[in-house]
Amino acid sequence: MTVTVKTVPTTPFEGQKPGTSGLRKKVKVFAEKNYTENFIQCILEAAGESVINGSLLVVGGDGRFFLKEAIDIIIKMSAANGVSRLMIGQNGILSTPAVSSLIRSNKANGGIICTASHNPGGPDNDFGIKFNCENGGPAPDAFTNKMFDISKTIKEYKIAEGINVDLNVIGTNKFDVNGKPFVVDVIDAVANYVELMKEIFDFGKLKEFVSGSKPLKMRIDGLNGVTGPYVREIFVNQLGASDSNVVHTIPLPDFGNLHPDPNLTYAKDLVDQLSAGDYDIGAAFDGDGDRNMILGHKAFFVTPNDSLAIIADFVDCIPYFKKNGVTGFARSMPTAAALDRVAKAKNLEVFETPTGWKYFGNLMDANRLCLCGEESFGTGSNHIREKDGIWAALAWLSIMEHTKKSIEEISKDFWKKYGRNYFTRYDYEECELAPCNQMMTDLENLITKPEFVGKEFSNGGKIYKVKLGDNFSYKDPIDGSVATNQGLRIIFEDGSRIVMRLSGTGSSGATVRMYIEAYEATNVLEAASEMLKPLINIALEISQMKKYTGRDAPTVIT
Repeated sequence: MTVTVKTVPTTPFEGQKPGTSGLRKKVKVFAEKNYTENFIQCILEAAGESVINGSLLVVGGDGRFFLKEAIDIIIKMSAANGVSRLMIGQNGILSTPAVSSLIRSNKANGGIICTASHNPGGPDNDFGIKFNCENGGPAPDAFTNKMFDISKTIKEYKIAEGINVDLNVIGTNKFDVNGKPFVVDVIDAVANYVELMKEIFDFGKLKEFVSGSKPLKMRIDGLNGVTGPYVREIFVNQLGASDSNVVHTIPLPDFGNLHPDPNLTYAKDLVDQLSAGDYDIGAAFDGDGDRNMILGHKAFFVTPNDSLAIIADFVDCIPYFKKNGVTGFARSMPTAAALDRVAKAKNLEVFETPTGWKYFGNLMDANRLCLCGEESFGTGSNHIREKDGIWAALAWLSIMEHTKKSIEEISKDFWKKYGRNYFTRYDYEECELAPCNQMMTDLENLITKPEFVGKEFSNGGKIYKVKLGDNFSYKDPIDGSVATNQGLRIIFEDGSRIVMRLSGTGSSGATVRMYIEAYEATNVLEAASEMLKPLINIALEISQMKKYTGRDAPTVIT
């Protein structure tokens, strides 16, 4: 079939500004004429001819509605813009960690990932597209800002007609585009990632632990997202777990009406099953496989903050770190500071970065960082440049195998050693944008006044004295780039904190996130809800949350 390259006139769309991890909108928006084409052209132009001409790009997504239509557009536009080769997961499926691994192991020039991550899927819900650079990590601010600038003035895009690829069939597809070869390799979506996990963890020990003489009681939940095939291959085929140990392992366009966000609210089925059943560990992963939730016996919840810090404390029991060494740790600013105490004990650097995995990449590439995480259920290491849900579950299995203790015992031992950072996050989703912006402006004006420092707030018998109030900014220690307006912080003298942010991962309206962290050095075994109540009440009072959002309660409490 003849391949014809066309240049198609177009006009800009408002609002094609990538958030912390790409562009996310409703499916109906991406399906509008020229909308997806415009955004893909912006990615390719921002990358530049020196990257795109003759390049290899990895392409895949989380299986959600509109995936195959988007990949078809990416194939045809990549061909028209001079890309030489694409590697695409079978059926379009590739987890975000798998894309990062494939970019790195194949020395690709980057990758395009079709995902809205933990946002719901289906024809009436969300879709998303993001670009990952040649290090395998999300595009940095300078790149996404360039994309946005191009999106505001775009006049045309290039697309090749006559290219059709069957994503169901593994194999090589070759085309001639204006006299130059263009190759699309449809690959096994799972193999590369599984091999990487086998290099990081001791699968021999884990297999004996999971399926030996006393099999581990597990419930691993893919939430009908992209991780299903990876979960089945790793936990069942490699580690010997039974089929009953893994659930919701078929990627579905609407996630089977499950919400692909692994938290206590949206992964309710997993929480209920562990609460009622006799399980040693439960784990769930989000739509694209980069987030995780870890539960112990009777649904004992490990906060992402504690999960990161505990993995850091036991980092030496993972073969990858014993072989390569441990250079430093990092956490996003809203993430509780439990990790900082581990870093101090191990005499290692610890970095506090803005929200968004892209801020960890430079530190990893400079060998200043090997373990990092975010309170939003993201944990990972420098084995790739993305957070990695299945990796986190395997890390916990390694710690359990090493200590011969339960998840609850491991967590409580950690608190007794370091103290406990009681933590919660309140999400107010799809609020009106204008009043939320006004709330943030008014709050910033309040907390950055000099007289705010030293002010005392009391509630429920607790008194908190302000040490600092600011709008967090970050200077990258590697390239000197500066990120400003990254979240409002109220830090108290005992280390407790209130943090407020407007999220960049929603597809419509405003999502307000309020983070509450109360540190206790010795009183570590109380109910988190009770220990946090005084500071929650203070935060609601200072922010005037109800006035600005019109909400009596958050959409999600984590």
